[in-house]
Amino acid sequence: MKKFNVGVVGIGTVGTEIVKVLRERKFPVGELRILARTERDEIIAGEKLHVTPASAEACKGLDFAIFAGTEGAKGASKLYGWDAVKAGAIVIDNGDDFRMDPRVPLVIPEINADAMRRHQGFISNPNCSTIIALMAIAPLYKAVKIRRIVVSTYQSVSGTGREAILELEQQARDYAAGKPFAVKAYPHRIAFNVLPQVGSFKDEGRGNTTEELKMLNETRKILGDPSIRVASTCARVPVFYGHSESVNLEFEKPMSPDRAREILSKARGVTLVDDPAGSLYPMAIDCAGKDDCLVGRIRADDSVENGLALWVAGDNIRKGAALNAVQIAEKMIEMGMKS
Repeated sequence: MKKFNVGVVGIGTVGTEIVKVLRERKFPVGELRILARTERDEIIAGEKLHVTPASAEACKGLDFAIFAGTEGAKGASKLYGWDAVKAGAIVIDNGDDFRMDPRVPLVIPEINADAMRRHQGFISNPNCSTIIALMAIAPLYKAVKIRRIVVSTYQSVSGTGREAILELEQQARDYAAGKPFAVKAYPHRIAFNVLPQVGSFKDEGRGNTTEELKMLNETRKILGDPSIRVASTCARVPVFYGHSESVNLEFEKPMSPDRAREILSKARGVTLVDDPAGSLYPMAIDCAGKDDCLVGRIRADDSVENGLALWVAGDNIRKGAALNAVQIAEKMIEMGMKS
């Protein structure tokens, strides 16, 4: 089997997971090159890896350059991404700088892999919340067109990065010990709290956060449907790993809960967990560390014609970021776009 030189740019929470996923899935790696802001050694899954300072020069000789897009790597694709393409690499970017760029396909391999055929050397990963929602929504949309999507997200702190994970741990300890809280990662305490803000407010006074706008714009791009209406409210919850999402759909034609279950039970990358009477439904603790997104609580939404409600949970660091990026590279190889 042909092997490929792979660079991972950024070695925070997502970058570390990318390395783990590459190893777990036995991706045909020739050279694995870790790039970040500072030179050092890191231990990842028991493996000692040397970290080289990121630069355009350091991207030369790579077949794939996967930009983690969080923590120290945030913005790295703006600095080095297109230079890496010029040097011969396929860039797969987990950051949000180029997701809406018309040159750049925005890809979830199970949903719109064909979009990669139009690539110009640069492919973007969607936002984690968008990926998790669309893993459940897209198979249903393929069967019956959806007019409107309403989503409320309950997003784990790992989406912010390592600092937020450690802060939640410390705040929980401080709470138990009756100590005052230190607040740094978020505007308010996250332990035993819910923050109705993910991202910043930059919607020209309309009140949406950047995360909520991503769900609108990215959903339209991935589904190829600029007419679809999307309303979302994104919240941060005191959970370490795994985003949960409440989804309400309005279809053009009837979509019964039983038909939806049948479709989703056959969808790639989806596991149906839908036995509410037995207290079986998707939960963050069950999706953490899993590749599949979990879907359940499927029921009619009688507030609109042809309405359906469901609940989705997915690991935001795996399918929402690292796994999706590696799957893009795997799919490119499978489709003969990188040989």
